Amino acid sequence: MKLWYILAVCCALLAACGNGDSKTADTAEAHERYKPKMGVDVKVEGNKATVTVDTDMKISPEHYGQARKEGEGHIHMYLNNGDKIGVKDGIYVFNDLPPGTYTLKISLHNNDHTPYDVTDLIHFDIK
Repeated sequence: MKLWYILAVCCALLAACGNGDSKTADTAEAHERYKPKMGVDVKVEGNKATVTVDTDMKISPEHYGQARKEGEGHIHMYLNNGDKIGVKDGIYVFNDLPPGTYTLKISLHNNDHTPYDVTDLIHFDIK
């Protein structure tokens, strides 16, 4: 009976130690916690809107559509709920916009297009 108890305790202790690969778990957890900051400015001149995105995320056009790398990625923009525009620079210009009110959704994404869950909505008018 004592031997059974000692074996059970030893097995429990070994199981609690895990496989020693806590670095992988820590890296995955850190990735889930990382959230870049973003500020957006829209400058309207006539029928042109220049959007400037300020972020601490590294915008990496060379890795667009590739594997995730923490802290880098690109921008998605949607003008009036239109098609996604993949932006690989901190500045994007909408030219020849007809007069009207516009809503622009801007979001930060990993290289592989998964979201960082950082989004902003901007409203502007073209006279």
